[in-house]
Amino acid sequence: MNNASSYRAAAAPTEVPAGTRVYAIGDVHGRLDLLDRLLGDIAEDAVYSPYDTPPPSRIVVVCLGDLIDRGPDSKAVVERLLAGAPPDGPLAGAQFISLRGNHEDLLLQFLADFSAAQGWLRNGGLEAIRSYVGHLPDGFVTDYPALQRLLYRALPPSHLRFLSRMPIRHVEGDYLFVHAGIRPGVPLERQDAFDLMWIRSDFLHSTEVAAKTVVHGHSVVAEPEIHPNRIAIDTGAYRTGVLSCLVLEGAGRRFLST
Repeated sequence: MNNASSYRAAAAPTEVPAGTRVYAIGDVHGRLDLLDRLLGDIAEDAVYSPYDTPPPSRIVVVCLGDLIDRGPDSKAVVERLLAGAPPDGPLAGAQFISLRGNHEDLLLQFLADFSAAQGWLRNGGLEAIRSYVGHLPDGFVTDYPALQRLLYRALPPSHLRFLSRMPIRHVEGDYLFVHAGIRPGVPLERQDAFDLMWIRSDFLHSTEVAAKTVVHGHSVVAEPEIHPNRIAIDTGAYRTGVLSCLVLEGAGRRFLST
């Protein structure tokens, strides 16, 4: 039986902690150009007070996973977010959090077992590998053990640590940030990591309102969508050129995009 504390009334207000502004960024998929542009917009926005209140004392930047694959600059995207907050400017001291998406999960599966290659390469993994190793010699695309060895040698230890230690979820006030979504009918504290990174249809078609409003990527939408139980912000940056960001402050919600 589900815990009553795992649910809330649909009309209940959702807020982030006082003095906090959260910037949640959708799936980047190797588009460093869009990420850098959006981070520049976030830096400008960080000194803006749309609600006639003092600027936030705490800024949190949450990337919702799928930093890699499909686009051309997976390595550079990881390097950028691994660096965290810049040393100066409006985002100095901000908390940067990068959640693990199913594409990071696929990369880690491949490094553990080269037989996982086919599923990853079918979903843009070759672009990530090329961003680390450069040109692939003839025959390497189908030589999965050789590809695995090549990526291991090219992947900086700091990147492997970063990818291996990415959290699966993050909570700010009344919001739960995950890559894909949650399993309907399962209390938040009992959600499975696989679902948080991979779920799609069962979550997207559910109207169940959990204890937290879920902010997610993973499933591409033409523009950010606000539902009673979730907010979807993956606008398919790798192919549309649009990288979207949800801004949360108090009970306010707004969006930035490239």
